[in-house]
Amino acid sequence: MESVINVEDLRVHYSTPLGPVKAVDGVSFAIKRGERFGLVGESGSGKTTTAFALLRLIESPGEIKSGSVFLGDTELLSLSNEDMRRVRFARMSLIPQGAMNSLNPVMRISHQLTDTIMAHGKDLPRESLEKRVPELLESVGLDPDVAAMYPHELSGGMKQRVCIAMAISLRPQLIIADEPTSALDVVVQRQVMQTLQRVQEELGASIIFVGHDMGLMAQFVDRIGVMYAGQLVEIGTVKELFKDPKHPYTQLLIGSLPSLDTKRVFKGIKGLPPSLLNPPAGCSFNPRCPKVMDHCSRDEPRFHENEPGRWVACHLYGDQP
Repeated sequence: MESVINVEDLRVHYSTPLGPVKAVDGVSFAIKRGERFGLVGESGSGKTTTAFALLRLIESPGEIKSGSVFLGDTELLSLSNEDMRRVRFARMSLIPQGAMNSLNPVMRISHQLTDTIMAHGKDLPRESLEKRVPELLESVGLDPDVAAMYPHELSGGMKQRVCIAMAISLRPQLIIADEPTSALDVVVQRQVMQTLQRVQEELGASIIFVGHDMGLMAQFVDRIGVMYAGQLVEIGTVKELFKDPKHPYTQLLIGSLPSLDTKRVFKGIKGLPPSLLNPPAGCSFNPRCPKVMDHCSRDEPRFHENEPGRWVACHLYGDQP
């Protein structure tokens, strides 16, 4: 199946007086058309930075140092700022983490939706815009009357649905959802995720779902990419990853999930994520890894396809240097 986006060796650094912070360090993956792909990991693992780099939204002191990002046949990192602006929302859109802070508090919802369409799409007659707004709101389960409201008049779930409506307003090929349910209670969270899944299927779009909730990932995405210290350490389908996690970090993440079937002692992951300013030599997970070997602190494991469709970066698997 054709890939909607191909990312190769993406690197994003943040300049500091002490040296570069390697927030994204050689990330590569591809997403098929219509696929839901999850990026999961602890805070600071590079998930959101990766997503923002695809949209070219990295701001100083951050910088995309190298790599390539192909959206179809278009190489995004080589586009001018104006051409990239036209790609956003039209071909690749963002559902931000904090809907509470993403909407303009002094603009009605209708104006925010029409602004998105006019800024990133083609000029449409006023009649077409006025018709499009209620269609978008209804598509995400909101009453058309919401168009006349201000953000402070909406609940958190309604605001998140407005952000989804903005993201699909120009029928993009790829939607990036950056922890879209992080500030919502579990009931509203489920409703928002069902809405997102429905509109994604109607569009035939692909989704990159950024988050840290493995349980939510298991219910929503098709494949999961596990990130640690700015790098991908494992990629696999949801079924494969939960049934047979390869990387010790993935095993610990899944092992930390509560179970309704068995009673057991809760176990966290010892230690803390490493500093991306001065990461440990070799495998970045070696100081916390329960299966660490001598050469793990010397040699960096290669991210490779261990089995068809299963990618892992660990010295326990395959032909490693």
